[in-house]
Amino acid sequence: MNKDLFAKYDVAAPRYTSYPTVPYWSNEAFPQEDWLLHVQNAFSADHQISLYIHLPFCESLCTYCGCNKHITKNHNVEHPYIDAVLKEWRMYRAALPGKPVLRELHLGGGTPTFFQPENLRFLLENILNDVEIADQHDFGFEAHPWSTSEEHLKTLYELGFRRISLGVQDFDEDLMKLVNRRQTVESVERCTEQARAIGYESVNYDLIFGLPKQTVAHIRNDARQVARLKPDRIAFYSYAHVPWLKRSQCAYSEADLPTGVAKRQLYEAGRHWFESDGYAEIGMDHFALTHDPLFGALRSETLHRNFMGYTPYKTGLLIGLGASSIGDSWDAYAQNEKSIADYQRVVNEGRLPVFRGHRLNEEDRRLRRHILRLMTRFETTWSFEEAWDETFGAAINRLEPLLADGLIELKPFQLKVTPEGRNFLRNICMAFDAHYWRKQPEGRLFSQAV
Repeated sequence: MNKDLFAKYDVAAPRYTSYPTVPYWSNEAFPQEDWLLHVQNAFSADHQISLYIHLPFCESLCTYCGCNKHITKNHNVEHPYIDAVLKEWRMYRAALPGKPVLRELHLGGGTPTFFQPENLRFLLENILNDVEIADQHDFGFEAHPWSTSEEHLKTLYELGFRRISLGVQDFDEDLMKLVNRRQTVESVERCTEQARAIGYESVNYDLIFGLPKQTVAHIRNDARQVARLKPDRIAFYSYAHVPWLKRSQCAYSEADLPTGVAKRQLYEAGRHWFESDGYAEIGMDHFALTHDPLFGALRSETLHRNFMGYTPYKTGLLIGLGASSIGDSWDAYAQNEKSIADYQRVVNEGRLPVFRGHRLNEEDRRLRRHILRLMTRFETTWSFEEAWDETFGAAINRLEPLLADGLIELKPFQLKVTPEGRNFLRNICMAFDAHYWRKQPEGRLFSQAV
């Protein structure tokens, strides 16, 4: 790792799961009729959809977490929430002229396995009975090793799920206690072995670097456990310290957080050990074994990135169900009410719970394509006409320091990220972020880029 380059480019930057990023959405009034027109236009292309369902409940608070969640041990919340999600789904179905072809389905949270297996079955059967399932499809869910039972695994497998993502974060139990996460190595191993015995084809481990008091020794232990249990994928996320947004992150001293070069060394060490064990780096912060569909998608240049992360398929329409979920019609975004009470109230009033969104103009769509290509292919190309565009020209000018530092290669109508430049992918994408450069944030908004 070049420490001088790290110091130069370790600035606050978006993660680019979307463009424009959420803080730069226009947030104009977005009547449900307008959003549904975008949904219908995207649907008319091939009737294929991706579906994300947000299940926000957790029994305890992991203090590092930046997700939208609700902490409760009261499982009576399950039925009213499921009823609201199904009402929302029926509103979309009533607006779609034909039966959707479901390509992707992902359950996120919160903790999806907070819900009882029979309640998950009720929710999903009511949705799956109303769609056609694409021949090539990808159904996955996020799971807490401690709360995921064999019954959960069997139920979801019977409903077509073949991919599971286990929230491991770190295998050190003392480290997990610091962030109030109840978990053991045995629970991860049990869940992994049960999933494979049932027939799941892809097991992912979510790991985090930069947790309080985490050291290279912790990452070495994580790598040993990964080598032993051999998950098919790894998501190796940077801990995003945003206590101004997530008050739970004030639970520990910032003096205990590895920062700067010390934090980056955790990632570099993890990447070295993962690659030594046969994992290939996929996009940003992700690794996969060569038999996994993500690796194949990277090689065939079909890898996609959306609000669900990296996926092997792309659809023109992503519908988000549940509190805080985001929909994407490619030319517009819409986000649901974040609070569960507001979400359920609006749905029960018979309205889609969209509370903000953004309509992409032509410039947004062009820049989005470049950022998406960089995130999934480490390169992008452009036309002769686009080269003369003022906004695009400004982006190329902002890339000059990265070019001088050997992080990118520029050829006529083509940009390629160098191997060293992959460490600074967010910085490279930020050069294309016209919204950011027109109105740079005055306060703290994003986590650090590197």
